[in-house]
Amino acid sequence: MPQTKSHGDLPAGGAKQRVRVFIDFWNYELSMKAVTPSFRTDWTMIGRAFAKRAGILVDPGATVAYQGLNVYGSYDPANPNDRNLHHWMLNTLDRFAGVQVTLSERQRKHAGPRCPACHQTVHNCPTCSADMRGTEEKGVDVGIATDMIGLAWAGTYDIAVLVSADRDFIPVARFLDTRDIKVIHGGFPPQGSDLARNCWASFSIPAVCQEFERRASLSP
Repeated sequence: MPQTKSHGDLPAGGAKQRVRVFIDFWNYELSMKAVTPSFRTDWTMIGRAFAKRAGILVDPGATVAYQGLNVYGSYDPANPNDRNLHHWMLNTLDRFAGVQVTLSERQRKHAGPRCPACHQTVHNCPTCSADMRGTEEKGVDVGIATDMIGLAWAGTYDIAVLVSADRDFIPVARFLDTRDIKVIHGGFPPQGSDLARNCWASFSIPAVCQEFERRASLSP
């Protein structure tokens, strides 16, 4: 059930609310697959669906003006599946109306896994000598926070929908609230509960996912 906070002034009924949506791609994709493995997202509809939900939470009588969808992700250029994803995100997703994609290369970790028995770090496989260091996402959270604040500073939206479970966004949500920008958290409860509590309102994505489910078997 959506949760709302009482702080901040509600806009007058019937006002126009400009809504922009910010999605951490991997947080959304992995969380959705954990809930419904077979679910396929209609990326032409998800931004508008989230904007509509946010508008209802802020003011059911307001007119929602959807300002667009910003999607942030990362990829490993050495991974064939990631190379396919990279191509789809930049050549298909980024071309949908109102969608802007920001991608960053995943970085190789400095150290490999640690042995649970002797606690020694293993960089290479003792059998085949393959590099056992994984990759990690860098810059995605910074990119989201920078765009949320920058676009708010430019006066391009009144309400932000933030899809992430990372509590590092709590200062961003609190700061924007002081500037009368309402951040609505879209999440997968109980993930991201700390962030949701610090946003102006929140809603459960699985509860509204039927509004943007893609049934045709086209791309990712």
